[in-house]
Amino acid sequence: MYKIIENKYIGEDMYQMKVQGKFEGKMGQFYMLRAWDTYPTLSRPISIHDIDEEGITFLYKVVGEGTKIFSKLVAGDEIKLEGPYGNGYQKVEGKVALVGGGIGVAPLYLVAKNIPNCDAYLGFRNEPILVDKYEAVCNNVTTTVGNTFVTDAIDTAEYDYILTCGPTPMMKVLMDKVNKTNAEKGTNTRVMVSLENRMACGMGACLVCTCKTTGGNKKTCKDGPVFWGEDVIF
Repeated sequence: MYKIIENKYIGEDMYQMKVQGKFEGKMGQFYMLRAWDTYPTLSRPISIHDIDEEGITFLYKVVGEGTKIFSKLVAGDEIKLEGPYGNGYQKVEGKVALVGGGIGVAPLYLVAKNIPNCDAYLGFRNEPILVDKYEAVCNNVTTTVGNTFVTDAIDTAEYDYILTCGPTPMMKVLMDKVNKTNAEKGTNTRVMVSLENRMACGMGACLVCTCKTTGGNKKTCKDGPVFWGEDVIF
C-alpha cells in the first residue's frame, strides 16, 4: 500500500492523484489501482501521467464505481498500486505532435517530458485544463473545446510522427486524415495510438481487452496499449 500525497479535482470530471514512493514506468505504460477490499471486483487501469522523485501522478475521470471511490480519497489515505504494465510509446526523433482527447491527454504529459520540442493538440468537452502544465514542456499547445474537433486543428503533413490517445472515433479520424494526406502529398507521417479498451487483469491472461490488428488479435494490456496506427483495425 502506498500513501496518497494529493487527490484534487482539475475540471472536466477529472482528478489528479499523486502517490508517494519510488516508482518505475515508461511513457504510455499504466498501473492497476485499487482502493477497496472486495467490491468492485477489479482494479482499475490508469496510465502514468508523471513520475518524479516524490512519487507517481495519475489523471483519471470519474466514470463508474471504482473511479468514484478514487475521487473521495484524500491526502494520507492508502492505495494499492501494481505495475508498470504494457508497452508504451517509442521515443522517436523528428518533428513530433501529441494529440489527446479528454482523459486521453493523461499519458501525453510524460511523453512531452521525454521527447523535446513536441507540439500538443488537446481536445476537451467544456473547458481546457492543464494548459499551463503542457505549455511548460511542449513547444506549442493548441486546445479545442466542444464541437471543434482536435483532429481539425492539426496539419498532419507537418509532422514525422504523431502520438495520440483518446476516444477510438477520434483516433480513427486522425488515422484516416494521416493516410489521406500521406497519399495526396507524398508525406510519410506515422502514428502511434494508445488504445483505451476495457481491461480486467492487466497482464494478458483474461483476454477481456483483445483488439483487432493486421497481425491478428492482440491483448491491449500486454501487447499494447500503444500500437502503430497502421497496424490497428478500428
